[in-house]
Amino acid sequence: MRVIIIFTFLTILLGAVPIAIYSSIGIDTDHFGWGVTLGVFIIVFILYRNRLQFSGWYKGKGREKLPGSVSTRLVITAILLVLSPLILNLALG
Repeated sequence: MRVIIIFTFLTILLGAVPIAIYSSIGIDTDHFGWGVTLGVFIIVFILYRNRLQFSGWYKGKGREKLPGSVSTRLVITAILLVLSPLILNLALG
């Protein structure tokens, strides 16, 4: 239950910022907003796996950080997805 609450709250909170920025500069977030949501979800996943899972009550098995190379690739993918509405808007006119 804790994981679901964390993912939902942080995804909504962190996703609202880029969508508000894109809307204010005239980029259609109805068609391109999926990239922002997916990118923010990946960022929250990385944050959870590398930091937040160690702050809870569970002390059992399976608590390990993501490998550095995986974290780096996911961060790059997430950044590209968050920037995708801008890129797609410029590319498609």
